[in-house]
Amino acid sequence: MSIIAESEAVPEFAAFGIRAFTTGRVSGSFGFMTDEPVRDVSARWAALRRELKTGGPRLATASQVHGANVLVHHGGWEGWLRADDADGHITSDRGTGLAVTVADCVPVFIAHPSGAIGLLHSGWRGTAAGIVSRGIALLEQRGFRAAELRLHTGPAICGKCYEVSSDVYAQLTGTNPGHPRTVDLRALISDQARACGVTHITTSTSCTRCDNDRFYSHRAGDSGRQLGVMIADTP
Repeated sequence: MSIIAESEAVPEFAAFGIRAFTTGRVSGSFGFMTDEPVRDVSARWAALRRELKTGGPRLATASQVHGANVLVHHGGWEGWLRADDADGHITSDRGTGLAVTVADCVPVFIAHPSGAIGLLHSGWRGTAAGIVSRGIALLEQRGFRAAELRLHTGPAICGKCYEVSSDVYAQLTGTNPGHPRTVDLRALISDQARACGVTHITTSTSCTRCDNDRFYSHRAGDSGRQLGVMIADTP
């Protein structure tokens, strides 16, 4: 079965020749930090790369650290890049696939009609650190105006399921309620994007915790990880 066909797609980007999707349980885990044999996880990555190669020869990933570092990728190379200490990627070169691992954190997909793309891993730390603003700024610096960008927040834990400490809530909102409280990361990310000038924003209706039969959820006790993936296909 096709990994892409089994995933939750972002159909709004298809008109720009951009494939964007989030995998789920049916495709298996893409995280290496489990008891599952490495050969099985590696086989899934190999299958994904084969499917993405129809649109280009490159796939960029990184060791994620829940920060705000966003890498800028250019063409001229082939294969699978595994960079150090980053939670986001942007590229204006078609044929460069991007992937982030998630399991409650938010996969943030950013697209420009020209084919420039960005993909971010934004948990509460990344959201508080402003990784979304950073990704948008890097695209703007390269001539892609925020008002022309499309942003989609993919499957992630919803605001009803995600309870955080009062300290974390304060870091995210600037207000300390003095007790644990639920927070909607995707709503906060959307607000941050609007503050940067993005007006085209959509949000997945899927919650990794509510829909735990379809997605891996750290809060539900899963060690597995799904992927957020996007690529602007070469003509």
